Amino acid sequence: MAQTKDDDELAILEKEIKEFWTKFQATCCNEPVEQTLGLRDLWYESISNLSEKWSKRLKEGDEIIKKIHEYTNELCQKNKSIEEKQEKLSEVLDRIHDGEKQEKDLMVSIQELKEELIRKKETKNKVTEEMEGRLRKAEMLFKERLGLEIRKTSANHLQFIFHGIDQKDFDKPYILTLSINEEGAYEVISCSPPLDCIEELQLKVRETNNFSAFIANVRKAFIALTFK
Repeated sequence: MAQTKDDDELAILEKEIKEFWTKFQATCCNEPVEQTLGLRDLWYESISNLSEKWSKRLKEGDEIIKKIHEYTNELCQKNKSIEEKQEKLSEVLDRIHDGEKQEKDLMVSIQELKEELIRKKETKNKVTEEMEGRLRKAEMLFKERLGLEIRKTSANHLQFIFHGIDQKDFDKPYILTLSINEEGAYEVISCSPPLDCIEELQLKVRETNNFSAFIANVRKAFIALTFK
């Protein structure tokens, strides 16, 4: 039903257009009509040319806009890459700065350690000199009364050689080797023959710093060893 109604309306519209065109032709002369039709065709041609021209320009504009978008995206990517490289550079510079600080701190620590070692060496040398001085003074007394001989080894240790310990063999040597450690304390390197009480005697001389008593006690311990 709707389709039939639309067809009727279309037929009525076509009929009205024909009637209007007939009246228009009857009213106007042929020459003005042809002239009007010529102007109409010229106008259609101008419109067509303008439409084609602007269509072409619109396409060119679309291409330009597309390229601008591409350049913009490329620029954004490059900016992002630059930012990432700047961040990495900052990290590298921070690591270099930290490394320089650590190197500086390490150099300070090394210098402090060197100074401490020099002080310890000076202290050790001073203690050693004092010990050697006391030993030189006591050497003659020990040698005369206790049969003691003192030597300095190739390793800069002091070696105490006791004689007259064994009643059966007065020339048999009993040897104690000493050194001064990093803390400036007496340290027993070796004892021949071994003494069970040497650790205790070493601890006592460190506490009292009475070296003469230490040597005398070592001699007594060697003598006691001969009776076992």
